[in-house]
Amino acid sequence: MRAKELIESLDRRHLSSAFKDFKAEGISCNSKEVSDNFIFVAIEGTHLDGHRFIDEAISKGAKAVVVQSSKLEVQSSKKASIIRVEDTRRALADLAAKFYGNPSWKIKVAGVTGTNGKTTITYLIEELLKKTGFMPAVIGTVNYRFKDKIIPSRNTTPGPLELQSLLADMVKENASHAIMEVSSHAISQNRTRAINFHSAIFTNLTQDHLDYHKTLEDYFLAKAKLFTGLSRMAFAVINTDDKYGRRLAGMLKGPRIITYAIDNDADVRAYDIRFNISHTEFRLKAFKEDMDFKTRLMGRHNIYNILAAYAWACEERLPPALIKSCLEKYNSVPGRLEKIKSGKSFSIFVDYAHTEDALRNVIRALRQISAKKIIVVFGCGGERDKTKRPKMGRVVSELADYALITNDNPRSEDPQKIIEDIVKGIKKDNYCIIPDRKAAIRKSLSLAKAQDIVLIAGKGHEDCQILKDETIHFNDREVVRECLASMH
Repeated sequence: MRAKELIESLDRRHLSSAFKDFKAEGISCNSKEVSDNFIFVAIEGTHLDGHRFIDEAISKGAKAVVVQSSKLEVQSSKKASIIRVEDTRRALADLAAKFYGNPSWKIKVAGVTGTNGKTTITYLIEELLKKTGFMPAVIGTVNYRFKDKIIPSRNTTPGPLELQSLLADMVKENASHAIMEVSSHAISQNRTRAINFHSAIFTNLTQDHLDYHKTLEDYFLAKAKLFTGLSRMAFAVINTDDKYGRRLAGMLKGPRIITYAIDNDADVRAYDIRFNISHTEFRLKAFKEDMDFKTRLMGRHNIYNILAAYAWACEERLPPALIKSCLEKYNSVPGRLEKIKSGKSFSIFVDYAHTEDALRNVIRALRQISAKKIIVVFGCGGERDKTKRPKMGRVVSELADYALITNDNPRSEDPQKIIEDIVKGIKKDNYCIIPDRKAAIRKSLSLAKAQDIVLIAGKGHEDCQILKDETIHFNDREVVRECLASMH
């Protein structure tokens, strides 16, 4: 594609008078990835400012450079055209979409956002679409997958270049839908700006990522942008038991809104809920239909996930009987209350819960199926919202019988300081501290008696642990099996 054609899509403030058109071979915001005839977009990031690497990008072959108009120190260059824009993150998203042929207009893109439940809902919708003859693709926390391809996930929602490239590949493989987890970071950073969303789902909003958003209000407004940007042809599925969901529904004027709830009247609602060790039963009221429903997924939070998927599928005009049958048969999602086969007299679960609300949901779900002890292994990630650490400590101490506090992904922070922050919220004497995560898991298994439940929380599907100077392989599920084998 010609560079001039790409640049015409930008809301630019100034185009270098020395601009010379060329065939653009690529776009990048990483100077190290630039090659001949590239367009380099300088992004002012949290830790690094891309404007510092303009000379390197030009030396590697960039023929055009997009910069923030506020960066007055950036001078014109004889080797590359300088294009000034109000916001280079927006420019990068627009350029990426056009470079890859605006793929989101050729596939139905459904965005799922909220603090908890995103991953499970994408798995449920993926299964529903497969069973009804469609070819879904998924972009999310566990991985990016379509057809027979599985790509490791680096971010819940990738950057705009990777995102548009993925969507373009999905279109080439004739995927019918792209079901995407949409993070608040991605919305704030305009990664999803140039995507035409066919639908969006709002799950809930509780404290998380305040290291980035600073306030819960900012966090909510970031999520809300996904919905206020929907076209009149799109539809929104919203949890109206959540106060932020009710507020969001009141903000929307364009798209059709479908609501779901347990405690309030809604288009799709669950009531008369009954929990046991092998399944959950409830009555499901969906528009004019009212039916018995039985699922193998445990916990009240998973009922919400099922309601969201059911509501979305109804609006997408999937056959109601098949929706019910498919959702009732679905077993589990990787790292989401995933039961580990052990041959022991106690049960072991691995879950991704890493917020106060997620831990509360999971422990309460387990409490509803067992009158015996619940033992929880958990920690908090470094370089993330520090204010949630004592809250997580408090909720585990209050709801579980015993807690083993350990490392999660400490990153560059002192692991001991993270643990001290967690302990500040604990009022009871029902915990111990074992920083080594493997040792903590082994200890939890040795404490468990018949009919007890051990919950390993925080990492779920992850297969690495991020330390200060290195990232090591670490998978809670593998470690559990290894510890069990050594206990025989």
